[in-house]
Amino acid sequence: MSATTILDTVPLGALISYTDNSPKPPARFTKKLAAWERSNGVGRLVKKEPPRPYPTWTAPASFTLHEGNFSSDGVILVTIMRTHSADSALTFEVAEEPQPGQVRVLLDFGGCTELLHLAESVTAAELWIAKEGYRNARLEIVGEEGAARAGGAELAA
Repeated sequence: MSATTILDTVPLGALISYTDNSPKPPARFTKKLAAWERSNGVGRLVKKEPPRPYPTWTAPASFTLHEGNFSSDGVILVTIMRTHSADSALTFEVAEEPQPGQVRVLLDFGGCTELLHLAESVTAAELWIAKEGYRNARLEIVGEEGAARAGGAELAA
């Protein structure tokens, strides 16, 4: 599927794989393998952004995938995020959608909503918020997007 289909139909929290449809090079070609890995991977959909007008040009709509974290002793040192624009030539596929009953921990800023965490339950989400200290985070139960926000209001950590 195309990047615009991801933007239009896929919910936050879905696991998205992407590829440029080229074969994976042998491991002995380290530079070619590194370039291939930049165009072929998987990540969780954490943000969708509309087109952004600037004085001299308009940035296309885009979405961001969280591909992983590098940590040491339980402390996250580097977070790998990759942003793809709506006009990307890559091929995307939904590998997994969030299951009904899971809880999205969301943060609204800059006119966009960003997924901070995907929890198994409301209790687990509230514990995650308390641990991480996000004051303006809100919860959304998967499958109840059309209903009022989980808990009725924004949660304070």
